[in-house]
Amino acid sequence: MPDSADTDARTHAASPDAEAGTSKLPRELPGEPPSADAGTRTRTRTRTPMPLAVYVLGLAVFALGTSEFMLSGLLPPLADDLDVSIPTAGLLISAFAIGMVVGAPLLAVATLRLPRRATLVALISVFGLGQVMGALAPTYEVLFASRVISALACAGFWAVGAAVAIAMVPLHARARAMAVMIGGLSIANVLGVPAGAFLGEHLGWRSAFWAVGAASAVALAGVVTLIPRIPAPAEKPRVGRELTIYRDRRIWLSIAVTALSGGAVFCAFSYLAPLLTDVAGLDSGWVPSVLGLFGVGALAGAALGGRYADAHLFGVTLSGIIASTVLLVLLALTASNPYAVVTLTFLLGVSAFYTAPALNARMFNIAAAAPTLAAATTTAAFNLGNTSGPWLGGVVIDAGFGFASTAWAGAAMAVVAIGLTTMSLRTSGPR
Repeated sequence: MPDSADTDARTHAASPDAEAGTSKLPRELPGEPPSADAGTRTRTRTRTPMPLAVYVLGLAVFALGTSEFMLSGLLPPLADDLDVSIPTAGLLISAFAIGMVVGAPLLAVATLRLPRRATLVALISVFGLGQVMGALAPTYEVLFASRVISALACAGFWAVGAAVAIAMVPLHARARAMAVMIGGLSIANVLGVPAGAFLGEHLGWRSAFWAVGAASAVALAGVVTLIPRIPAPAEKPRVGRELTIYRDRRIWLSIAVTALSGGAVFCAFSYLAPLLTDVAGLDSGWVPSVLGLFGVGALAGAALGGRYADAHLFGVTLSGIIASTVLLVLLALTASNPYAVVTLTFLLGVSAFYTAPALNARMFNIAAAAPTLAAATTTAAFNLGNTSGPWLGGVVIDAGFGFASTAWAGAAMAVVAIGLTTMSLRTSGPR
């Protein structure tokens, strides 16, 4: 266990051996994934065990992810109770994502010189209080504000937690470490989101917020008791130096690919509940199960992506986005067929989360000198997609194209992501 996450991360960034993954492997271009030969030899070595603290962070992310995604199964009852339209209620998803976009880099910079564990404790506490505020919200406006507050805390936790996780493992295990944290999101989709939808169906949508508040308390206990005390680095980080990563064109391409690929799936997923009931003709009682099926796919996708992304960053990214494009087109064409919709929902979970470890590892590779800001930038990029996707879905619904049209809109976003991924590959040199 390193004494400081930031110090260890700087050691990785500064060390020539760290950049290549190991002193026994051939050197690679700075910020790029290992070559196929290097990746093959890396996979033949003994796999690096994940520190327990990484799994604790994944457990905390479960609570965060449940809150972020659970509204997908709560929109109809929430809209009825607060007397707003479903697209307006869908903006609560965008509100959370906007808070993540703004909060991730802002809090990453603000907490650079603070002890890591104390920062994590403070952020998960604020997040839990935001859930309580949401459960008690008397109006749509108050609920909107609670979502933004919760998102700010969630963004900061992601940024700091991801940097800590990356710092505790060698370079060749970065994607696997991120897969553990992303696995928390996947499990949130398997268990948390369907449970929230079930509670909303039987006990009212507010009960889902109370449940996430309770899960946040459990996560807080885990962070306090199991994350070791990690002091601030001896050499204070310089914000100006970290901000220089944004001069790299590859950073901006990575941001765009991450936002578009995530937004493509969540453009349709955010309105899955009304799609299932109003278009596919399923009873509302099926919604939690189908959401859980998406989560099972997400868990499988994150595991597969984490296994192969360290050696095949671009291969995993490109194949996953292409798969999402095809699946979204099929969803739009077969939206009235309940069997097809259920199957495609599962497969979309696989394709969306299959790319996530690669997208995270790519950002850490090209921004190795600023690990906390790299984590924040990736978090902001994902949630930029989670903002634009539901917003675009609401636009096409309000335009009268129907709930199935969200899949067409998502497919269009994915096509742009494919083009930018190809451009990003070209800027990285031949492979």
